[in-house]
Amino acid sequence: MTRSVAASAAELLADVASREPLDTLDGKSVVPMERVVIDGASYVVKQISPRFDWISRATGDFGCRARACWRDGILDQLPDCFDHAIVAVAYEPETATTTLVMRDVGAHLVPEGDGVVPLAQHRGFVDHMAQLHAHFWTTAAALPVLTPMSARYTALSPLTAEIEVALGTTAEVPLMLASCWESLDAAAPEAAAVARALAADPWPLVTALDRTPQTFIHGDWKMGNLGSHPDGRSILLDWQWPGTAPPCLDLAWYLAVNCDRLPESKEDTIAAYHDALERHGVSTVDWFERQLELCLLGGFVQMAWCKTHDEAELGWWADRALAAASTLT
Repeated sequence: MTRSVAASAAELLADVASREPLDTLDGKSVVPMERVVIDGASYVVKQISPRFDWISRATGDFGCRARACWRDGILDQLPDCFDHAIVAVAYEPETATTTLVMRDVGAHLVPEGDGVVPLAQHRGFVDHMAQLHAHFWTTAAALPVLTPMSARYTALSPLTAEIEVALGTTAEVPLMLASCWESLDAAAPEAAAVARALAADPWPLVTALDRTPQTFIHGDWKMGNLGSHPDGRSILLDWQWPGTAPPCLDLAWYLAVNCDRLPESKEDTIAAYHDALERHGVSTVDWFERQLELCLLGGFVQMAWCKTHDEAELGWWADRALAAASTLT
C-alpha cells in the first residue's frame, strides 16, 4: 500500500480555521510546529527540512524518512498497538520541506519534564517495542534501510557540533555538544576515548552489529515522543530515525535517553524487553546477549556526553562500553 503526498503545505492547510505556534520542552530539533483547527478538530502541523533542521543534516535525512514511511505504507504496517497520529503529508522539493499533519494527541502524551513515568506505562512501552520488532522480524529485509547505521553513531558527535556551530545553529543540543564531550573526557577519560573514536569512525561497531539479527526500528523512543491511549495503544511520534537495524538499538536508546524517568532499573527493563520478545515469538538464543552489549556500547557513544552530572549513571554505561569495546576487531 502506498499513500499520496500532497504537493504543498498550502494544499493540506487550505481549510484551516485557526492556527497558533506550538513549543515543546522535550523537542530537540527546533522545527516549526503549529496547532491548527480544521473542520472543528485539532491537529499539530510539523515541518522538516535540512535547511532548518539540524537532525536532518546530522543524520543525512535529505528526503525526510517520515515522508518515506508514510508514502511507502510502512506506517500502515505497524502493529495495532501503535498510533503514529499522522493523517496527511506534503512535500515541496524546491525547498526540501516535508509537512506532517498529525491528530492532536497531546492529552495522552507523557507529560513533559523529568518526572518518573508509572511502571505500568513504562512496561507497556517496552512490550510494544518488542512487539514492533517481532512484527517485522521476517519482513524487515524487504524494507529500505532509511537511516544508515553509521549515522546513528555520528549524529551527536563533536564533528556535528563543529558543523552546526559553523552554520549558525540556534538549537540547544548541537550548541552544548562540544563542552559536554569535553566534560566526558574529564569524567571518564578511558571510556570517552572509546566513544570519541567510534563517533569519528563507527565502522567497527557497525560491522559487529551487522553480524546480529535486524528488524524494523523506530530509533527515538524518548518520552517526548511517547504516550498512551486509554485503550492501551502506545502513541509513537517523530519518525526521523527509523529503518532496518538491530532491535536492541531501540532498547539501548530508550535506556539512555530516558534514564531519569524510568521507574525500575535498567537490568529489570532489559529483562522485561527480553521476555517480551520471546512472548511475541522471537527466539533470543545465540544472539541477544552479544547484540545487547554492542548496542549498550552504541548507546554510550550516542548519549554519554549528557551523563557527566550523574556519577553512577555514567559509570554504569562506561563499564559496559569498555567491556564491549574490548571485543571489537
